[in-house]
Amino acid sequence: MSQRSANPLAALFELGRQAREAASPAEQAFVLVNDSHALVPYRQAALWFAGRGVRCLSGVVQVEANAPYVQWLDGLCRELAAQGRPSACIGAGDFSGRLAEQWAEWLPEHGLWLALREPGSELASGGLLLARELPWADAEVALLAEWVATWHHLWLARQRRTARWWSPHPASRARRWWQRKRVWLPAAALALLLVPVRLTVLAPGELVPAHPAVIRAPLDGVIDAFHVQPNATVRAGQPLFGFDEALLRGRLEVARQSLATAEAEYRQTAQQALADSRSRAQLSALTGRIEEKRAEAELLAEQLTRARVLAPQDGIALFDDPSEWLGRPVTTGERVMRIATPGDVEVEAWVPVGDAIPLEHGAALSLHLNASPLAPVRAQLRYLAHDAVERPDGSYAYRLRAHLAEPSAHRVGLKGTARLSGRWVPLGYWMLRRPLAALRAYTGL
Repeated sequence: MSQRSANPLAALFELGRQAREAASPAEQAFVLVNDSHALVPYRQAALWFAGRGVRCLSGVVQVEANAPYVQWLDGLCRELAAQGRPSACIGAGDFSGRLAEQWAEWLPEHGLWLALREPGSELASGGLLLARELPWADAEVALLAEWVATWHHLWLARQRRTARWWSPHPASRARRWWQRKRVWLPAAALALLLVPVRLTVLAPGELVPAHPAVIRAPLDGVIDAFHVQPNATVRAGQPLFGFDEALLRGRLEVARQSLATAEAEYRQTAQQALADSRSRAQLSALTGRIEEKRAEAELLAEQLTRARVLAPQDGIALFDDPSEWLGRPVTTGERVMRIATPGDVEVEAWVPVGDAIPLEHGAALSLHLNASPLAPVRAQLRYLAHDAVERPDGSYAYRLRAHLAEPSAHRVGLKGTARLSGRWVPLGYWMLRRPLAALRAYTGL
């Protein structure tokens, strides 16, 4: 005789202890459908509840509600609950139609139904279905019925402990309706959600020059030297940087020699034209060639004068490390540095596409700098771009500029987080704006 049948009371006590110490309803249901095998052997077990279907299956971690086996079990359990059987041995002969035809496909020959009933009710709120190849003995049915009743009592006790706050309590029935929690708590929560607040969004921002003079490369070439250092104060007309002039000087010298050669050839042909009519016809072509060479020499001379870039105004030179530019080829129009006037500062922010709330001209903005988070910089919206542009990190955002409400001692280039304030909206909309947008994007509604 096996240990299971030799000491059934010890197994019953052990199962009761496991059900009491279960950490969650799912673990408690797992004990019923799987660990009951220590009490009476069976092959398959299913826990079913009215209105929720099959809750747990033996040997299965998660129940798939759309599986054919689960749907067939749900129909079988609903039929047993409708018949009102408390505890009964069942088989394919107790049913008709699809349930009887598919019994052999899904379950062994002998089944056992143990109904779960609420106290004071004759209707079954659920049940435990067991199945195996051998018939069920009366002693086994009685032992299982006692165990299922014990488990159901523990299950109901857990459900009462986790009852929802709006469930009625006998002591609350004597109170007036507006004094009950299930009335005033939702009303208070609704009133709180209707409190008007400013619609705000956060965006990365920094302090930038408001009206800088952008210094661009005037020609194609290689930067040879910088005459100023980053963040240095410069005066109008002061040299900023220069290009390598060796190539330009060589090309200018060649152009001047070519011009001199063309002029000498023209003079020689002009002397010959006094006696030779064919030489007279070549004078027009030589004149055009001289003009071409002169224009080329003048262009190269002008480029040579532009090889040394001068400051167009007073201010502060803003650019990267000079060593990163030396020897680097640049093209015409490439930005090299900016000349910013001290105190001419404003806020630049990048509003993400998902946070592009309506903002009016002059809307309030606060820039919380990373270097000084307790002293935000106040500003007012100057303009917000209509088109989103790609940022260096690959994301798209709207460029925003805001002028300072008062002068700031912070230097240009400091970064932080800009807080933008829009129109007044209910608190519930402020809290649910992003979740609702994500839900709408996901569902397409």
